[in-house]
Formats: sequence, C-alpha cells, structure tokens
Amino acid sequence: MSSGSRQAVLDTIDRNRDKAIAFLQKMVTIPSVTGDEAAIQAFVADYMKGIGLEVDIWETDWEELKKHPGYRPVDRGYEGRPNIVGTRKGSGGGRSLLLNGHTDVIPVGNGEGWSDNPWSAAIKDGRIYGRGSCDMKSGVASHILAVEFLREAGVRLKGDVFINVVIDEEVSGHGTLDTVIRGYKADAGISGETSDLAVQPACIGRIWFEISVEGKPAGIQKRYQGISGIALGNKIVQAVQELEDHRVATVKHPLYPNALDSLPCMIGSFQAGNYPSAFPATALLKGSIGTVPGEDHEGVKQSLVDKIAALAASDDWMKDHPPVVRFVGYDAQASEIPRDHPIVDLVSKTFTELTGRLPEISGRQGAADTRFLNEYAATPTVIFGPGSTAVMHANDEYVSIEDYMTAIKVMALCIHDWCGAED
Repeated sequence: MSSGSRQAVLDTIDRNRDKAIAFLQKMVTIPSVTGDEAAIQAFVADYMKGIGLEVDIWETDWEELKKHPGYRPVDRGYEGRPNIVGTRKGSGGGRSLLLNGHTDVIPVGNGEGWSDNPWSAAIKDGRIYGRGSCDMKSGVASHILAVEFLREAGVRLKGDVFINVVIDEEVSGHGTLDTVIRGYKADAGISGETSDLAVQPACIGRIWFEISVEGKPAGIQKRYQGISGIALGNKIVQAVQELEDHRVATVKHPLYPNALDSLPCMIGSFQAGNYPSAFPATALLKGSIGTVPGEDHEGVKQSLVDKIAALAASDDWMKDHPPVVRFVGYDAQASEIPRDHPIVDLVSKTFTELTGRLPEISGRQGAADTRFLNEYAATPTVIFGPGSTAVMHANDEYVSIEDYMTAIKVMALCIHDWCGAED
C-alpha cells in the first residue's frame, strides 16, 4: 500500500467481516418491493445517522417531478416512500463523490420457485441468498460500510461523500431523478448496481411497449368466418423478431461486443381471448427493446412503429385494421461516460491493486440510474457492484460474500483516493 491510512482501512474491513455480513443480511430480511420501501429506508437512515452522517430524508413531490423532462408516467406517488442522502462532509480541498444505489426490489409472489424464504438472507456455499441480495442491497451496503470503516480507521477526508439511497428504481428511476432535482451532484459518481465487479462506464437503455390487435369476431361454430387475434399476434411476434435480428446485425458499440445479449427486442407477454370456448378476436402483446449508448432513443421507438406498420400494410386484414403500438411503463435511455474518465481509471486500478487481476471493462446489460446523474447532474458516474446481472430478478437470488467484501474494500480505497485524505 502507498500509505499507512489505506492499509489501516483494509485492516479495519477485515476485522469487521462478520459485521459486514450481518449488516447485509439484515437489509435483505426487510421486504422492500417497489412501493413498500418505508421500512428499509427507515433502517438505512437510522444506521447512517448512527455512524455520524448528516442524513437528508424526504418524500418526492409527485406533481413537481412531473415537470421534469426525465419524468416517466407512473401509477402512484411517493408518500411514505422517502429518498435518502447521507453526507460525510470533508475538510475542504478534495474532490466530491456521490455513491448511488436503490433499495427497492421486484416482487417474489408467494415464493414459488425459491428454495427458501425469499427474505431469509440464508448463507450457503459462500453466498447470501434472498431477494435484493444481488440487486442491489449488497451494492448499497458496500457504500455505507466503506464510509463507516474509513471513519473507524481514523481517515479524515478532504472531499465530501454523498451516499444516495433511493426508491422506485425498478419501475422508473424517479428516486435518483428527484435526488438530482433536490440539487445533489458531485465531481464523480459510483453506482453500486450489479456488475459482477466489472467496471462499467455504460448502461443500456430499455423501452417497454405494448401492441394491441383487433381481429374479426365470430362464434365458435363459425370460427372460420372470423380473424383470430392469436393468428394476428403470431405475425406480430415474428415481425418483432425480425426487428431484433436487424438490430443485432447492424447496431454496434465497443462496450457491447455481443449484440445478441445486449439488444433484446422481444415479446414477453401475449394475452388473447377471454374464454376457452370463445373465439379469440383480440390480442395484447407486451415487450421491450434494449438500446446502446449513442442510439437515437426516439428513433428506436419509431423503428418498431414502422416495422408493425409495414407488417399491417402487407396483411389483407391488418391493412384496414392496423395494430396500435403504445410505449408504456419503463422507459430508460442508454448512457455512458468516457472509458478513460478518471473515475473509471481509479476504480479499475483499485480493483487490480486488491485482486491482482485486470478488471473487465464492459457496458452493463441492463438500464441504470446513472442516466440521470450523467444527463442532468453533471456527475459522471461509473457502475461497479458485487451483484451479478445474470442472477438479479431470479429465484434464489444471491450475492457472493467474497465479491461483497471486495466491493467494500474497493469502495473504501476509491473514496480515500478520490476525495483525498488528510495527513
């Protein structure tokens, strides 16, 4: 190590391994499905107050949020669902750093498909299991504990550190957007989103859509006189597949060499008819499109509209009864910062110092709240987190304990070196 204070930080983390594991387990045991984040946010806020941070906790003003160009329509407001920023003020003269993460998670249903209670936080084979362990309570925990262990090691920082813990990421990202509206920004940022400890200067975008199609009704005995919504819907599925094939073959980005993995364009839901013995004259298809940084976001939407219009024009029925394409729900633009940005370089070098391995430099194959920090807060933000994108949202979601501990160490040293430490 280049300084005694850096080694002291690592020694402190090693001594507190059991505490770090228990802290994440506690977070995982608190259910926090999007819309029900009050309990986890209260726990996090109290913990950050307990380690000496200035804690700003507030509820988003839904009406004010709607005025921002980054707003996307949602079905409910934010009463009882606060955002949090915990601040550790520096002594002055150092660079500021914003650490961003979310505590909301996707639903678990009744636990179908899980080997254990989804909120158990059970440890098995060096992993902590449970909804949110990967996406992304482990990332949030790594931020909070990095700041705590820096303080415990006696490190006095020059620059300010902001720990931003938000809600509603899984649906809209409005938690982070409202943090930006509230005025939080920094010289750089690190998002603890799932990255498998890869250093990711970019994230894809995601566009949700739905397509409704109207066939010709008929009775079940005279079904041959009708036009089936299922048959029309199958043609739409094929057209969307053709659009994906075209995008995979033509859209290129250096951080996304495997376009097939990075550019899904697919139908994920197909609903038709309403009764087993009734003719299915209508269908509703829902799906999503992935985009990469540099693409025209609205242009990608238009390409889907154009593809479905071309299909309709070539079909004897749909040319006079065209499907309706709507863009509803999640709508996130792709985002990136330069691969050679100093915050990317620092996280990369720190990872190599601690592990002896060169990090994977890649683009995240999922959307991320970094889009708001990059676009609206002038806070260039890199993604680095212990969770795996491959298991986020999965049954039996988990995070590797070793990856989690590595993330805490990387975060602590990055804060130390970016913000600067007093002698």
